[in-house]
Formats: sequence, C-alpha cells, structure tokens
Amino acid sequence: MRDISTIYKLSVIVFALIGGVFSSRCSVLECWFVQERPGGGGFSTRMTQEKSALYIRTDPDSEKIEHKPPSDVSSSRIYYVSDPASTFCNSALHPPEGTLNKPQCEINPFFPQASMVKWAAPLTASAQSPIYLSADWYSVAAQGLNGELTLANVMRAPSGSNEPSVILSVFSKTSIIRSRLGESVLLDCGFWVDPSSPLHGSGFAVEWRYQFRGEGRLIVAYDGMNDRFSETSVTDADLDIAGLFESRNASLVLKEAQVSHVGTYICTIYLPHLLAQVALELEVIEPPSLTVYPSSLPLSIPGQVLTVHCEASGFFPLSLDLEWEFTDAEGKKRSLGQGSVTGHRQASDKTYSQSSHLQLDSAKLGLGRGGEVSCVAKHQGGTRRATVTLNIIGVSAPSVEDSMAMVAVALVLYGVIKVFFWTFSSNGMSNEDSTDKKKK
Repeated sequence: MRDISTIYKLSVIVFALIGGVFSSRCSVLECWFVQERPGGGGFSTRMTQEKSALYIRTDPDSEKIEHKPPSDVSSSRIYYVSDPASTFCNSALHPPEGTLNKPQCEINPFFPQASMVKWAAPLTASAQSPIYLSADWYSVAAQGLNGELTLANVMRAPSGSNEPSVILSVFSKTSIIRSRLGESVLLDCGFWVDPSSPLHGSGFAVEWRYQFRGEGRLIVAYDGMNDRFSETSVTDADLDIAGLFESRNASLVLKEAQVSHVGTYICTIYLPHLLAQVALELEVIEPPSLTVYPSSLPLSIPGQVLTVHCEASGFFPLSLDLEWEFTDAEGKKRSLGQGSVTGHRQASDKTYSQSSHLQLDSAKLGLGRGGEVSCVAKHQGGTRRATVTLNIIGVSAPSVEDSMAMVAVALVLYGVIKVFFWTFSSNGMSNEDSTDKKKK
C-alpha cells in the first residue's frame, strides 16, 4: 500500500509539473497598447504606443497569480485575462525561447455600439443591458509566426479592473492561402462566444468582404438570427450553414480559384453591439505551360542557322525567367542565354504569356554533333522545361546518326550504280543479238 501511495504522489507531482510547463507556455503574451492621444486635434490622429503584458488564465475559477511586471512595462498595462477557450494559447503565439522573430500583438480600447449594416441590425433591435455594456472593453489583434494564426478577440473587464475576460474570439488558421487556377479554395474562419456572457445565444451575423487595390465588394452576408442571406452579385462562394451553427465554422469556400479572386478577404463576426474580424490573403499561383516549335528540328550542317521558338502561356503572377539550355551527347549542360524575349501579354482570364526565340548557329555556339535544346521557365509556381533534339551532320568523329546516314547514302549510290550497270549490260546484249541476225 505504501508503494501505491508513493507512486500516486509521484504521479500527482509529475502531472503538476507538466501542467506548470504548459501553463507557463501560455501564461503571458506581450502586446503593444495603442490608443489615440488626448487632445491631438488636426486631420492626423496622434497615437500613443505602450508595452503591455497579458497573463492568461484558461480556468476563470483559478486563483489569480500576481506577477512582477517587467521593468519596461507599466503596472497599469498588466492584464490578467480569463480565456476559457484558450484562444491566446496557440503555439504560434508562444515560440520557443530564444526565437528572434516574435508574434505580433496589439491591444486597443473598444467601444460597443449598434451595427449599421442591415444583416446585423436585427441583433440590436432590443437594447442590451446597460449594466453589462458599462465596462472597460478591449480588442486584441494577434498574428502568429509563419502566418499560422490570425486572431481577433474582444474582452470585457469591470470598470477600473485589470482582469478582462474574452467574450468574442474570431480566428483563422492561416493568414495566407495559395491556390492553383481552378482549384476549390477554403478561406478558414471560426469564432467563439463566451457561454457565460448575456450575448451568447442572442444571435450573430457573418460577413465576408473582398478588397484589392482600394476596391472592395461584399461576398457573403448572413443574418444568423433570421436565417437570411443578403443579396450579392457573387455566385461562386458558399458558407457551410450547418457547420456555422454546430461548430461556429464561418469558413468561406470559393468553388474555382481565378486570377480575379486574388486579394484580401475579411471575415467579420457580429454580436449585439460587438464585432471582431480577421483578414486573409489569397494568392493564385499558376506555372506556365511551355511549347517549343518547331517540335522536330531538321538535320543541320555546320554553319547553318536554325531558329527555335518557345511560348510560355497561362501563368500568374507576372514574374517569369525564360532561358535556353543545351545538353550535349555526353549529358553535359550549359546555358545558351535568354535569346530574344518578347514583352508580356495578358489573356482574357488575366493570366500572362511570354515568348523567346533563339538562333542556333552550330559554328558560333560550339554545339558539336548536336544534342538537346531546352527552353526553361522559372516561375514562383515551379520550373517548367520543354526540349527538342538537334542533330548536326558533317562533323568529325561521326555519330551513330551520321554513320547511319552515310550507310543509307552508300546503299542508294550502290543501287543507282547497279541499275545503271544492269541497264547498260542489257542494251549491249540486245545490240549484239541484232548484229548476229543481220549477218545470217
């Protein structure tokens, strides 16, 4: 029994240590507190920026542990955050010690207000409790390392308190999505609402917007309270309504990625008087299709100049490097340069094309008995290659092809001589027969 008791005690200690390690990994998040400077005036808003620290508790009922603030952080910028969903505990926000790159985090004052968009207006048709809204509200935007997490939280703290609780969290697993043309694209977005908040169960709305170079449009807008979509001109995007209610999955699906889809997508979740949003970047990367012509080069002799063309088409984005490469009969490769490269051309689907042509002068380029001439296209989407075979005859140390060609020519000459000799012999014999007949 003593042994069992000892093992039990050791197990408790081990689990406590493990729990301490994991809690320390999620215990603190460094942020910048940003707000407008009072009395700024003028057209430009003056901002202040202060270092702050968020000490995270995933169990709201656990005892708050006082921490000595770092020397460069004011005690007024220390926050003890209750985060039951562990949204602040993602590993992308807590890199290993010694990591040079740090996650980005910014905290701002937040002011609850009724939404002005029509698909979220029903959420505030009946006023919320002024007692609940009369508090200190904050919004936190965080970006994990390597684009693995984009997070936006809205927090509420009793007035004058430094102990906020996460009320609404909107998040995406990645901030950058890359796709090939024609592929289905998933733009990840999920959200969480504090079950203990009066706002839980009072309805929500989802909005997806697209922005690119200063222009924007509404993609999808859904009123979850009344189960109603707002009309838009977009027909190639879908929300999973079942997943939206069951698991708070607000992800957007684009049926077929096109160049026109490239840009920023903003997922916004509305609650009564609250909103939070995350932004995602969609990149379409399509490598070129290569065509080399003529597809079969004619036999060449030393000094003869042949021209070969290469067409790269259907690629995006614009940047492309075209060059030529020669592989001799022994397998050695060397560059033949870029050749003459044309400007870019854009097709109706907004993909690009570009071409190059190369003059093959076997004497100047030192191509020997020939080999393979390749057009190589280097693009963000990958490297593509198209190859044609070049045969040069009449060069010393004939190749197998040269030997076969010479044998063929010899056979033809032999056949011609044979036919000529046979014809001459036949004519001679005919003349002799005629002479003999006359004598008789």
